[in-house]
Amino acid sequence: MTASNAMREHAEQQFAHELEELARADTRERPTNWRLSPWAVVTYLMGGKLDNGFEVSAKYIGNRRLMEIAVATLATDRALLLYGVPGTAKSWVSEHLAAAISGDSTLLIQGTAGTSEEQLRYGWNYAQLLAHGPSENALVASPLMNAMRNGRIARIEELTRIPADVQDTLITVLSEKTLPIPELGTEVQAARGFSVIATANNRDKGVNELSAALKRRFNTVVLPVPASEEEEINIVTKRVAEMGRALQLPAEPPALKEVRRIVQIFRELRNGRTEDGKTQIKSPTSTLSTAEAISVINSGLALAGHFGDGVLRPHDMASGLIGAVVKDPVQDGVVWKEYLETVVKEREDWKDLYRACRDLG
Repeated sequence: MTASNAMREHAEQQFAHELEELARADTRERPTNWRLSPWAVVTYLMGGKLDNGFEVSAKYIGNRRLMEIAVATLATDRALLLYGVPGTAKSWVSEHLAAAISGDSTLLIQGTAGTSEEQLRYGWNYAQLLAHGPSENALVASPLMNAMRNGRIARIEELTRIPADVQDTLITVLSEKTLPIPELGTEVQAARGFSVIATANNRDKGVNELSAALKRRFNTVVLPVPASEEEEINIVTKRVAEMGRALQLPAEPPALKEVRRIVQIFRELRNGRTEDGKTQIKSPTSTLSTAEAISVINSGLALAGHFGDGVLRPHDMASGLIGAVVKDPVQDGVVWKEYLETVVKEREDWKDLYRACRDLG
């Protein structure tokens, strides 16, 4: 499959032109096996104008210093842990860091409750193993092992979803920069440029706490929720536009008014009070992240484009909004109904949204 026909291109494919322009303009010193200098990596993430007038788009909207700390960490021998509540762009930042530094964001291990040591270290081709015994030909390298061999960035998503005893497999790799293969009496030593970027949620169900020994092997950068409503609106608007083009949704870009309403609802329910601070409200069990706000609007655009006139309206967003808020039908249902009747209903210019949500129960 060609990259242009892919439903979701990798960062190094989608932003290949920007990476090429940055590499061409980048005259600063680059660590071994890095495609760009640390300055250029941060510019790629945060956006900016190059000396030749080329505009680099912002991939992360937030505190530049956090990105500088993350990139500086990867320029040392420390691994990086991106930590925060769900939906704070941890995976997005991880992918773009790997794309800018290594030119390859695909050396990925997705952490789950069923992730095994073999998926982190290496496995075996059992047909080869039975026929010829342990050998290099029978060895199946993990993305982590390939990253070590080639001096690239390995990504581990949802590290805290992995069982605690499996997590600790990483300790030797991160501290000694070596991966022993006792069956062959050998080891893989990390080439210069190798590092690990892991992501972890601090508010989620089914997580396993990291051991103190493993935590010490990481530099931790906490990615916060957007500081202001305007910042969150900018993020949502930008990502909705990008995803709308990628998904080829036959709908007009959403009006700023609709984006603002969804973001305001999410922020108020997250913070437990209305924007003006006058009314205290209950918060649901769901995280109501920026990523979920983007999903609500994209779902609404799909409804408007395929079953409406292509213009996003409250009745297109209502089902997605309720689905995002009400994860627990009992507890969250009470919270949502209370918010709907005491806040949404009382806002004069929100009557259309109130009716759309009420019609869905």
